Amino acid sequence: MREAAAPPEPAALLGATLPDGRTVDVRLRGGRVHAVEEHVPGRTPAPDELPLHGALLLPAFVDGHAHLDKTFLGGPWQPHRETATLQEQIASERAARTGSPVPVVERAAALARRMVAHGTGHVRSHVDIDLETGLDHLHAVQTVREEFRDRLGIQIVAFPQSGVVAAPGVADLLDAALAEGADLIGGLDPAGFDQDAAGQLDIVFGLAERHGKGLDIHLHDGGESGTAQLRDIAARTAALGLGGHVAVSHAYALGDVDDTELDRTAKALAAAGVSIMTNGPRGPLPPVLRLREHGVRVFGGSDNIRDTWWPYGTGDMLERATVIGLRSGLMTDAELHHAAALVTDEAAAALGLADYGLTPGSRADLVAVAAGSVPEAVASHPRRVAVLHAGRVVGPEPTDSYPRYAPPATTAPNAPAGDTR
Repeated sequence: MREAAAPPEPAALLGATLPDGRTVDVRLRGGRVHAVEEHVPGRTPAPDELPLHGALLLPAFVDGHAHLDKTFLGGPWQPHRETATLQEQIASERAARTGSPVPVVERAAALARRMVAHGTGHVRSHVDIDLETGLDHLHAVQTVREEFRDRLGIQIVAFPQSGVVAAPGVADLLDAALAEGADLIGGLDPAGFDQDAAGQLDIVFGLAERHGKGLDIHLHDGGESGTAQLRDIAARTAALGLGGHVAVSHAYALGDVDDTELDRTAKALAAAGVSIMTNGPRGPLPPVLRLREHGVRVFGGSDNIRDTWWPYGTGDMLERATVIGLRSGLMTDAELHHAAALVTDEAAAALGLADYGLTPGSRADLVAVAAGSVPEAVASHPRRVAVLHAGRVVGPEPTDSYPRYAPPATTAPNAPAGDTR
């Protein structure tokens, strides 16, 4: 597929391959898809038209779970440090962020640039709210959201990384974060971390009801303790009429119980409209296809990218679909289409994004990739040909995620100053 010089606001994308295999011309107007027409080969493109030469056109990727405030991108490489418990890992992260030479806002912006270059149009970012940082991380990511508003949609979850019940005063900070513009409220292992499942859920669901916001709760607790919490979350969601506005991230327990317990819990989640996010973790994995059969919406996210939790991650959501697909045993073309949906349609629905897709009237948040089909794209996560946000070409751009990092003066003259690709 040949490269094309992209007009900044193309009137049409010519010769695009759709997920259903058709070759079409997509006409754009006012930042939206205006029409999808049969491709006419051989016609000379107008100066404001962008030829795609058969590249696969998808709605922009949606990263359903990230931590923009945690990444080390934009700074020097940080070796991973193993810890034995969740509490130790949180303490290690706290020490690392205190010692970082690069402010949160610069590191978050570095990761946001990478996401845009890879074709992500929307991301849900959890930001730490705790007694040490207060609302600093919220304000930093809000700054990045404003800076990137023409390139990347950012939802913010007020995330109590150090607990709620276990950290008196955090509930007030979460309340303040929602008042100051956080889009959702989060939670963390109500039983396993706070040792008070009902207490934490009372607080976060109470704040969600008071502010009219949704919830996205981290749940790593395994076994029947985890599934019991999932059913409690489902019951509270149904009682408050929050179906479609509540997600549970990770939900390892769903991959850690027998079929009877899984089916019982999946039915409760589906009935309440609670979505499940997975990033294809190294631990137990929610059974993507089985949950889908029960009617549970499952979507994908990056989770941590180059931070204290693990050294991996690129911000490429096609790569993430590959990871989830491999771990879930998704092999057939139909299953690979579903892997792609985890980071497109399903993630968009879980985040409540309106007018998302490739049909007339949809926002022109689009990505063209050098592949001939969706299964090929998931299997190979190929290069991006063009990235559009509200009809404007915003990528691909060089992923120069570290331009502002300067090594300390004590660095030897020939020592590497971090990844400068």
